[in-house]
Amino acid sequence: MKVDELTSQLMEEIEPDLLDFIRTKVTSFIKWDLIRFLCKNPNTADTAERLARFAGRSPDAVRPELEEMVQQGLLEVRIIAGIPVYSLSRDKKMRMMVEKFIKACEDRQFRVKVVYHIMRNLAETKEGS
Repeated sequence: MKVDELTSQLMEEIEPDLLDFIRTKVTSFIKWDLIRFLCKNPNTADTAERLARFAGRSPDAVRPELEEMVQQGLLEVRIIAGIPVYSLSRDKKMRMMVEKFIKACEDRQFRVKVVYHIMRNLAETKEGS
C-alpha cells in the first residue's frame, strides 16, 4: 500500500471541516497540547511561560507555536505591560471548531489519526528544511 493510499484510508471518515482543521491548525504536538488546555480553560489569558508550564513544555518551544496559532486565528494576543498574553480566539466559529476537535479526540481511533497526521507533517517539514 502506498503512503498516499494509507493517508487517504486513515483520513477517511473524518468530517471535512475537522480534517481541514487538523491539516492546517494541529500541525504539532505542542499545538495539540495548547489547544486542549485552552479549550478546557476557555477564559485563560496567560504568558508563553505559564502556558508552556501548563503544557509541560519549554517556553522556547512554545513561543513560535503560539505566534503561529495567533496568525492562524486560533489565538489572540494582547500586550500587557510589554508582555504578550495569549488567549483562545473569541471568534465563535473558531471556538466551535476547537470544541468539536477536542470532543472528537475522546475517540481513540480519531487520536491515532491525528498522531499520524502530525508525524507525517513533522517528517515533511524536516524533509523541506
